Amino acid sequence: MRINQARLLPTVFILLLVMLLLDSTICTARTISPLEGLEAFRRGFSGITDFTADLTQEKRLSLMKRAMVMNGSLRFKKPDLFFMEINPPFSSRMLLRDTVIEQVAGRDKSPTRIALPPEQGLKQWFSKLAAPVTSLPDGAQVRADLTNSVYTLTISPTGKGQITDISIVFLENGTIRKLVINESNGDRATMTLKNVRRNVGLTEKDFRLE
Repeated sequence: MRINQARLLPTVFILLLVMLLLDSTICTARTISPLEGLEAFRRGFSGITDFTADLTQEKRLSLMKRAMVMNGSLRFKKPDLFFMEINPPFSSRMLLRDTVIEQVAGRDKSPTRIALPPEQGLKQWFSKLAAPVTSLPDGAQVRADLTNSVYTLTISPTGKGQITDISIVFLENGTIRKLVINESNGDRATMTLKNVRRNVGLTEKDFRLE
């Protein structure tokens, strides 16, 4: 059988190009020290007092085989306020104030409350990031990597609580691209952020369930 070299050359070129691209991607992905990852997040996030964003959340429950995909929005204000609203048909609102989670689903008026352990509170974590990071925080394990100028920071509390670990994917300027939350009951939530708007002047009024 004779091989048509004119047809073979473009195929070989494409394969070589794909291999070069794969090699380039692999070379730019590297594990960094936990301190380097925490300091990168602190440095980039230091200039952000609050932000809002549109989000797509993929919620995978331990009792369900298929993930639920939801759209909505979120708000954050230093040091300890986080609000998330999910659009219909999965309507819900969630407010995290330091260590207390309040959630209202559908047409319910009375919120469900969950208290997190003190070491998992937002205020404590951001107080640790107020100054340059020179040591790892107590009560948590930290992993970090850097891929094509995008950082991934994974924090795993060592104590017993609702949250197993949180992964934060962010840019050098502190803009968060993705949040992944794994819970002790096996549930997993992946939140992808878009249209991030920083330092918009959020107040306490923007963090209410009413």
